[in-house]
Amino acid sequence: MKRFTAILLTGMMIFTLASCGKKAQDTPTEPATETQAAEKVEMPTETEAVTEVVTEAVKDTQQTEAQQEEQTAEQPDEEQNNSGDNNSSYQYVERASYENGESVSLNPSWQYADHSAINSGCAVMYKATANRKNIVVGVNAGHGTSGGTSVKTLCHPDGSAKTTGGTTGAGATKAVAVSGGMSFNDGTPESSVTLRMAQILKDKLLAAGYDVLMVRDGSDVQLDNVARTVICNNAADCHIALHWDGDGLSYDKGCFYISVPGGIKGMEPVASHWQQHDALGASLIEGLRAHGAKINGNGSMAIDLTQTSYSTVPSVDVELGNACSDHSDATLENLADGLVQGVEGYF
Repeated sequence: MKRFTAILLTGMMIFTLASCGKKAQDTPTEPATETQAAEKVEMPTETEAVTEVVTEAVKDTQQTEAQQEEQTAEQPDEEQNNSGDNNSSYQYVERASYENGESVSLNPSWQYADHSAINSGCAVMYKATANRKNIVVGVNAGHGTSGGTSVKTLCHPDGSAKTTGGTTGAGATKAVAVSGGMSFNDGTPESSVTLRMAQILKDKLLAAGYDVLMVRDGSDVQLDNVARTVICNNAADCHIALHWDGDGLSYDKGCFYISVPGGIKGMEPVASHWQQHDALGASLIEGLRAHGAKINGNGSMAIDLTQTSYSTVPSVDVELGNACSDHSDATLENLADGLVQGVEGYF
């Protein structure tokens, strides 16, 4: 519109000057030569020139306005889909809606649900009350399933063998449904600390506008690693499992995330999602680093996990230290701040 106004004013000025010129031409002058006469015949009148300029300006403005309307129509409605705007690898998927405090159980019809061996428990949905981002973060407090070590599930959906070691060695096709976890140097079970970490993280995520799917909302939940993963696949936009490493070291080695090893990057659903998993993990580590948390090495370690082998949403196991790490509430609060920053950086 500004462009049209400028051109219109220019046209008016030309018209005024043309009128002045016309009065000047009324004064008798020397006869024109034949060449000059021919040039005068070929040139449009001043009024025609002004009309042509204004007409072209109108056409240009109409075309520009039409292009702007097309571009506006092509832009998505932020309220309809405001997830993953800052991360090109993330694709928002419409999910079932759950009310605040509603239990979320494993639906037998969900993909890979039939691979679960322990699934009588439920996760719990918590909804943010302000600054809602319409993003659900699955928070999985590691361990905490009684009887989890007495049964096994397939390491991979296709039944293939593990490519790296871990709680279960490389070459195995089945792993314990849920391991018991380690104990800190002061005797505190890892499962107690991961639950406390999850509770603190939940509160901070809710305050930041994220909904939270608490996979384990108490000291025990009857959901194995497959069930936990499948529930997050269908009820959350990402899945963050909280752990401390049982490495047996005598010093705190710091935080890192479990990245996807090359040996399973060609296996579905890993092939379609491993870049999202690693991007989420890297973002969480950067958030932790920004809040002064000690980071182990380059911040990642490639391990073949049941969790990432079954995940169809961005999913990561983040190890927040080991048995030597401080697990006071003050430390957990700081770790939670870093994780929230990592979530915000990813989405």
